Amino acid sequence: MEKYQVLLYYNYVHMNDPEGYAKEHLAFCKELGLKGRILVAEEGINGTVSGTITATEAYMEAMHNDPRFANMPFKIDPADGHAFKKMHVRPRPELVTLRLDEDVNPLETTGNYLSPQAFYEAMQEEDTVVIDARNDYEYDLGHFRGAIRPDIHSFRELPEWIEENKEKFDGKRVLTYCTGGIRCEKFSGWLVKQGFEDVNQLHGGIATYSKDPQAKGQLWDGKMYVFDERISVPINQVEHVVVGKDYFDGKPCERYINCANPACNKQILCSEENEHKYLRGCTHECRVTERNLYVKEHELTEAEVKERLLQIEENQTDHAI
Repeated sequence: MEKYQVLLYYNYVHMNDPEGYAKEHLAFCKELGLKGRILVAEEGINGTVSGTITATEAYMEAMHNDPRFANMPFKIDPADGHAFKKMHVRPRPELVTLRLDEDVNPLETTGNYLSPQAFYEAMQEEDTVVIDARNDYEYDLGHFRGAIRPDIHSFRELPEWIEENKEKFDGKRVLTYCTGGIRCEKFSGWLVKQGFEDVNQLHGGIATYSKDPQAKGQLWDGKMYVFDERISVPINQVEHVVVGKDYFDGKPCERYINCANPACNKQILCSEENEHKYLRGCTHECRVTERNLYVKEHELTEAEVKERLLQIEENQTDHAI
């Protein structure tokens, strides 16, 4: 049985016809048997795909044969099977959504690149702040020790959050990081344009840091959130510290689920026990909605739902006493 692997990559380079390329590239990926999600814009390409080793090796070779992507690095993770259900290649205005009034071109303006080992050393120096350039739910699952958690749920909210909290970073050496490096390319460039003088980014992102033979993922706590069927992957090769907390009881947890109410779909850390206990609903309203997917999947009767809701109410009453 052939083994699989997951490829993570991006490249900022001018693309003449993103829409036409996306159509051709989708057909090529399907021909190879790949599954994943690829975005194409005038500013470049950003993708994650899974497939057999044979298929992914053929894909990397073909991409490197294209002069636009000749030196594009691929981050490779072994996998038990496909990490995606389908294959999508979509044209987009931006590879990462910032929607700035004045866009940042990473080929012209970006922060200093730090190797994993240099980043590891810099994190421990005085007058240094580490900013997580990812979303809040990504941070909650895992992050660099002592990193600042921006209160954002999407990347485009980050510049506004920085502006509102600028005093925290004045006169500091700024380090920033993200999953594979692509968000930091633009974010660090934006910081430079905002007047920050010493801006540095983790080259290759957390995905590269985890495999570095010197850094060995050290000073990372928890797991790294990934946007595929795996949900999370380990990073620290030396020690594993759980930082995630169960949404309902605050106990250590690294298991993400989506609220069973499709209208909510909130992503929360939750144990399997609490998923069943709370009908996979993040609030009472999400538990009692007629659209609750958990109730439908488990074919619970109205009486069974009422019984579980009563148990939740009794537990909350006991804790309040």
